[in-house]
Amino acid sequence: MRRERHLPRLRRLLAIGAVVVAALVSPAVGTAQTEPGLNRCPAEYLIGLEDVLDIAVWGNTELTRSMPVRPDGKISLPLLNDVQAAGLTPMQLREMLTKSLSTYLTAPNVSVIVREVHSFKVTVIGEVKTPGRYELKSRATVLDVLAMAGGPTDYASRGKISVLRQRDGSTAQIPFEMDKVTAKSSSRSDAADSGAANICLMPGDIVVVP
Repeated sequence: MRRERHLPRLRRLLAIGAVVVAALVSPAVGTAQTEPGLNRCPAEYLIGLEDVLDIAVWGNTELTRSMPVRPDGKISLPLLNDVQAAGLTPMQLREMLTKSLSTYLTAPNVSVIVREVHSFKVTVIGEVKTPGRYELKSRATVLDVLAMAGGPTDYASRGKISVLRQRDGSTAQIPFEMDKVTAKSSSRSDAADSGAANICLMPGDIVVVP
């Protein structure tokens, strides 16, 4: 009898504990879901690893060359040796090279062109027809990459698709509401109001389709 009297209290404690755990776990996902700009691709391209760059210094053939960005994110140039390139826009790299070469040349005229894009790789795993790693040549959204992977299978949980993204040494999980994004009856404004977004992918993202 004493044990039965304590059962309601035990159930209440367990319920409270479940709420606390949910509160501790959900903020990271919720923050990622409502983060502004997830469905907008960056306007400027950032140079990445393995990209091939055309570096031209007008009037100086010795400094004009094509080269890949090394795994450490740097390129090598005469006079300057190792120069950080990954993470910069072509214009930022141009300005940095112009400033550095000014020590050796008079008013150097530098141009930076991304000849080949090899750094934009994303992975699709789980219940899709063709899981794997995809190398993209331009900006893409979750729907774009799911289409490349053949789309979700009949066994996929479309309401639980997410994107794993590395941020500051940790992994953020970004929910992707596929049903809301692809709903024919929802207008673009309705999707925005409901929080649905066709997320723009970043290099290294992993799309998980459970």
